Amino acid sequence: MYKGVLRFLVVWTALGAFSQAALAQNVKPRVHILKNGLRLIMLKRGDEPRIACGLAFRVGSVNERPGITGISHLFEHMMFKGTKTIGTKDYEADKRIIAQLDSVKALMRVEESKMRDMMRRGLIDDMRKRENWTERYKELEKVFDQLIQKQREIIIKDELDRIYTKHGATGLNAFTGEDMTVYIINVPSNKLELFMWLESDRLLNPVFREFYAERDVVYEERRLRIESTPTGRYDVQFETMFWQSSPYNWPVIGWPSDLIAITREQAHEYFNTYYAPNNCSVVLVGDLDYDETIRLAEKYFGRLPRGRKEPPEVITMEVPQLAEKRMAAEAETTPQVRIWYHGVAHDHVDQPALDILTSILSGKTGRLYKSLVLEKGIATNAYAGIDARKYEGVIQVVGIAKEGHSPLEVEQAIYEEIGKLKKEPVSDYELQKVKNQYAASNFRRLQSNFFLMIQLAIYDVMSDWSYINTYPPKVQAVTAEDVQRVAKKYLTRENRNVLIYTRKESAEPEDPAIAALPEQARQMVKMMIGRIQQVNDQNQLQMMISQMESRMGQVQNDDQRKAMEVVLQKARQRLQELQQKQ
Repeated sequence: MYKGVLRFLVVWTALGAFSQAALAQNVKPRVHILKNGLRLIMLKRGDEPRIACGLAFRVGSVNERPGITGISHLFEHMMFKGTKTIGTKDYEADKRIIAQLDSVKALMRVEESKMRDMMRRGLIDDMRKRENWTERYKELEKVFDQLIQKQREIIIKDELDRIYTKHGATGLNAFTGEDMTVYIINVPSNKLELFMWLESDRLLNPVFREFYAERDVVYEERRLRIESTPTGRYDVQFETMFWQSSPYNWPVIGWPSDLIAITREQAHEYFNTYYAPNNCSVVLVGDLDYDETIRLAEKYFGRLPRGRKEPPEVITMEVPQLAEKRMAAEAETTPQVRIWYHGVAHDHVDQPALDILTSILSGKTGRLYKSLVLEKGIATNAYAGIDARKYEGVIQVVGIAKEGHSPLEVEQAIYEEIGKLKKEPVSDYELQKVKNQYAASNFRRLQSNFFLMIQLAIYDVMSDWSYINTYPPKVQAVTAEDVQRVAKKYLTRENRNVLIYTRKESAEPEDPAIAALPEQARQMVKMMIGRIQQVNDQNQLQMMISQMESRMGQVQNDDQRKAMEVVLQKARQRLQELQQKQ
């Protein structure tokens, strides 16, 4: 009795501290919209003389179409290839070579069309194999390679990163998702003008040099991330089974046949449509002056012409699912079940209740873990979550089977817990506990300028930056009746898709050091080892080894350290193999 009262008081005390902070959350950036439509979102914050900077474009895989899937992610790569002034020793010579490459590629596409037809008729099995190439294609490929080598003599690799690093900037990176592409960097506050010039130059004078070589890099990345991982291919097929009509149907990294066919002309058309300033938000958080920042933005980003036409609206919506869909796969992974329900889009009125619902199921104190792991002992882990994308959403539930128990057994136990949510409203204590956890997590996310910048960028792409203030109170307002209502509405049999993984024994025994790692770490290690095996350049491999060795001392987590040690060992073995071949 005493422990129960004490726990109740602890929850309410903590809730008073955090939920009030969440309810009162009032991030107040200054917003300035340029004449060309670019949105400038600025937040002066903190004493550190640095600024977290982001460029967020309202374009991701959902904006693609069959034939050019993966082009958004490819663009993420291309935007680091430089401009007329950055990335080359001689732009005029570079431009001539690019024109020649385009001409040769046009002739190669004629041969590719022939080989594609041969594949359809069963005369060849894979047009990527050299032995299946036409003689004309082989001739053209030699000419193309010669031009590539000539271009590499005048290219300055990674010049953008070197310029930023030279001036004290850190963390130059980017990421592409279904709904957005975001470019990020941290700069000293006295280098804001450098950021404005470099980033506006990337948009005003882009040069898609090494386009076809980089396209091949992305193709290889897809192979390593999807084809060479234990569950990658099945995960992609499951997602395409889940989405019937929505353009979320294809993966962000694209379909293989599209990646090898995208042209530089298509890339320019895509850039002109989606990388226009009227489709971009520039987000800055840190030590800045509002008036000076606006002046610099007008000077540099104001040079960019507005797009000639507005990006087309995403029209095709997911049709209602009428019956349960199931998929079974054998893979070198721990037996498990993944259950996906169709959910809601970002900022839908039911999103807060679904957020609370999945939080009630998740975590070490959540219903799934307590029931399946601690009480029944049939799983090693179980959790849930929502993925509220811009146009559609997913409710995900996962259960990892314990040795001696089947995924089907875990699946039925999950449905029992979902059934309880439908039958009985959650208790006040449980509801408040989850709201407290959410408020605490949300409070922590506001402490870093960098992560605050990313949140503002993402929200401004998805709906509006003000979501950061308006959403937390909605979560705190969720009632037990709301949770019960959305459980009944969305977690139905006809609305669910189920993926069952059973273990496929490998032909070769797994390395004991890898087998001892947690499941997620095992898959990551295998993927990294697969990449290492593809490296044939000793200098590149030695650089990778040096980087890993320098990071070893910074790793605190034992599992991460063990995983890195395994990868490091494999990298050294690969380097030794290459040295012996000399």
